[in-house]
Amino acid sequence: MEKIELEITGMHCASCATVLTRALERTPGVKKANVNLATRRATTEVDTATEADLIKTIEGKGYGAKPAVAGMHEDHTGAEHVHHFRKLLVLAAAFTIPAVLIGMLFMEDGLLFTGVEIEKGVWLIALLATPVQFIAGWPFYQGAWKALKHFTSNMDTLIALGTSVAYVYSLYVVIFRGDGAQYFEVAAVLITLVLLGKFLESRATQKTSQAIEKLVNMAPKMATVIRGKKEVKIPVDDVKTGDLCKVRPGEKVPVDGVIIEGHSSIDESMITGESIPVEKSKGSDVIGATINTTGSFVMKATKVGTDTTLSRIVNLIYEAQGRKAPIQRFADIVSSYFVPAVLVVAVLTFVGWLLFGGATLEFAIISAVAVLVIACPCALGLATPTAIMVGTGKGAQHGILIKGGDALETLHKVKHVVFDKTGTVTKGKPEVTDIITMGKASEQDVLRIAASLEHESEHPLAQAIVADSKAKRLKLSKIKAFRSLTGKGIEGKIGTTTYRIGNPRWIGLENAKVMQLESQGKTVMALAQGRKTLGVIAVADTLRDTSKQAVLQLEQMGITVHLLTGDNKRTAQAIAHQAGITQVHAEVHPDQKEAQIAALQKRGTVLMVGDGVNDAPALARADVGIAMGSGTDVAMETGSVVLMRNDILDVVRAIKLSKMTMRKIKQNLFWALVYNIAGIPVAAGLLYPFTGWLLSPMIAGGAMALSSVSVVTNSLHLRAQKLK
Repeated sequence: MEKIELEITGMHCASCATVLTRALERTPGVKKANVNLATRRATTEVDTATEADLIKTIEGKGYGAKPAVAGMHEDHTGAEHVHHFRKLLVLAAAFTIPAVLIGMLFMEDGLLFTGVEIEKGVWLIALLATPVQFIAGWPFYQGAWKALKHFTSNMDTLIALGTSVAYVYSLYVVIFRGDGAQYFEVAAVLITLVLLGKFLESRATQKTSQAIEKLVNMAPKMATVIRGKKEVKIPVDDVKTGDLCKVRPGEKVPVDGVIIEGHSSIDESMITGESIPVEKSKGSDVIGATINTTGSFVMKATKVGTDTTLSRIVNLIYEAQGRKAPIQRFADIVSSYFVPAVLVVAVLTFVGWLLFGGATLEFAIISAVAVLVIACPCALGLATPTAIMVGTGKGAQHGILIKGGDALETLHKVKHVVFDKTGTVTKGKPEVTDIITMGKASEQDVLRIAASLEHESEHPLAQAIVADSKAKRLKLSKIKAFRSLTGKGIEGKIGTTTYRIGNPRWIGLENAKVMQLESQGKTVMALAQGRKTLGVIAVADTLRDTSKQAVLQLEQMGITVHLLTGDNKRTAQAIAHQAGITQVHAEVHPDQKEAQIAALQKRGTVLMVGDGVNDAPALARADVGIAMGSGTDVAMETGSVVLMRNDILDVVRAIKLSKMTMRKIKQNLFWALVYNIAGIPVAAGLLYPFTGWLLSPMIAGGAMALSSVSVVTNSLHLRAQKLK
C-alpha cells in the first residue's frame, strides 16, 4: 500500500472536498481517500493507482492538483491563498462602496435629484456593479460551472445563482420597465461580503498552521561541509549522507548525524521541550535544527533531506491535519446533501410566494436569493478540520505528535491504558541504585574498584557502574590479569591485589540485604578483595520521574492502568508497585502482547504505550498506539501518537488535548447546524406573515461569512487553553 499526497487548488467549500473525496475513492486502484478543505490537501492510500491517475481524476472534476512536496523550505503558511482573496476583496470593495453610496443618494425620487438624474444614477450603479459581478465574482462562476459539468452543486452554485438572479432582474427592470426596485448594489455587496468572509476565513485558517510554520523556520539554511582539508558553505539541501560537517558555537546542527570529533552542549528544546542543554561528545547522536551552545565539533551526516527528525515531525503533523476524524463523516454526509436541498428550498420559496403567497415577483426573488446565500455549508465543512489542525498543532508544540484526526478523537474515549515496562514506565537504561559497604571500605572505594574492573566491558550493567563513577569524577585504576568468567563475573588485579565482582553466590555472599534488593527487581553484584567482601552494588532500570504521577492522574480520570512486559514477575511487580500500577501482566512474549490487547478491547477502548520493536504488534492492535520518541523507528511508525519528550505525563496531556478538541468540534458542529436550521426559514420568509421579518440578501451574506469565521475563531481558542 502506497500513500500519495496532493495539493489541490480551486476548492471553496465543504461540498468541493466531498465531491473530490468521492471521485478519488471511485478511481481504480485507490483504497482510501480524504480531501481536507482546511489544508487544501488530498491524502490517498493506493495499491495500483498512480500519481498521474489521481491528478487526472481531480482535474476531470475541474480542480487543479500537484504533488505535495515534503521539503523543508516550502511556504506552508497559506499566504498565497490569503493574497488571492485580498486582491478580489479590494477590487470588489473599490466598486461596491461607491455603488452603495450612490444608491443611498438616489434612494427616493425627488429627494436630491430629478428623475432624469436618478435614471443616470441607476445606470452608474449598474456600471459599478458589473465588474464586481463578473470579475471579483468570477471564481464563483468557475466553481459553479465545474460542479454543473459533473452534475453536482456547491457553495459557488448558491452564490453565483443568487447574485446572478438579483443582477439580471435589476437589469430587466432598468431596461424594460424603466422604474421599480433594482438590486445591483445588493448583488455587489453580497459578493463583497462573501469575499470578506473568505479572506477572514483564510487568515484564520492560516493561523492554524503556525505550528508547522514555526518548525519549518527552525530549519537551518546553510551547512559547513569539510571537503578534503577545506571547509565549504553549502545549502543544507545539498548535504549528503556521510558528509562531514563542522558546527561552531551558536550555529544550528544542519542535519541529523553523529559526532566524530569534539564535544559540546546542545539545546534540544525544539525537539524535547527541555530547556537544559544536553552534553554531547564523540559517538553522541545530534539532531538537525538543534542549537550548538558551547564547543565546536565535527559530525557525520546520517539522515538528510526528508529523513531528518525535523522533516519527519513536519510530515507527521501534515498527516495528522489531513486525516479525517470519524466525527467528520457526519459533517460530510450533511454537506453532500445540503446544497441540493437548499436549491430545492429556494425554488419552493420563489414559487410559494409568487403563486400562493400573493407576493410580488420582486419579493419572491429576494426571498429565494436570501435562502441561497445564507445556506452556505462552509461553517459545517470547517467545523472539524480546523479544530483538528489547531489540536494537532498544539500537541506538536508540546512534543506530542498526533498522526491523525482519528487518533485525536479516539483518545478521549480511552478506558484502559497499557504501558510497556522497559523504556516506557522505566528509563530503559540501567542505573546504580544502591552501594552498600562492608568492613572499612567506603562507597567511593567500592564504586572506583568496581568501575575499574568493569571499564572494558560492554555489558549494560557494567556500563551503568562506569557511568556512575564518571558522574562522581572518580579516577579509575589500571587492571592487570583481567579474566571474565561466564555466568559468574570478572576478576583482575590492581597492583598486586586481586579483586572480583559478580554474582553474590559466586563471591560467597548471601544475606538478607542482598535478598531484599533482589526482591525489588534489582540486579545485585558483590565486590570482593580476595576472600573478603568489600560491598555490594545494586543496578536497576529505574522508574521515569513522572511515571507515578502519570499513573495517578490516569486513575483519577477513571482509566484503568496496566503493565505489560516480557520481564519476570518479580521485577514487573516491583516496578508496578513503585509506579502505583495494580494490573500487571508479566512474562508475556512479544507475539502474546497483541492477544492481551485484543482481550482488553472487549472491556473498552485501549491505549497502548511502548517503545520497542516487540511492542509494534500491540501498538497496531490497540485503538490508539503511543510510541516513545526515544523508541525504535518501527514503534514510532506503528504508533498513531509519538511522544518526542519521552515524558510519560504526555500520555495524560494527549488525552486531555483530545477531550478539549472534541469539545470544540461539537461546539462548532452545533452552532453551524443551528445557524443553518434557524437561518433558512427566516430567509424563506416564513416569519414574515407573523412578524414582518424578512432577511435581506446583504444581511444573509454577512451572516454566512460571520458563521465561517466564528467556527474557525472558536477552534483557535484551543491555542490559549493549557495542557496541565
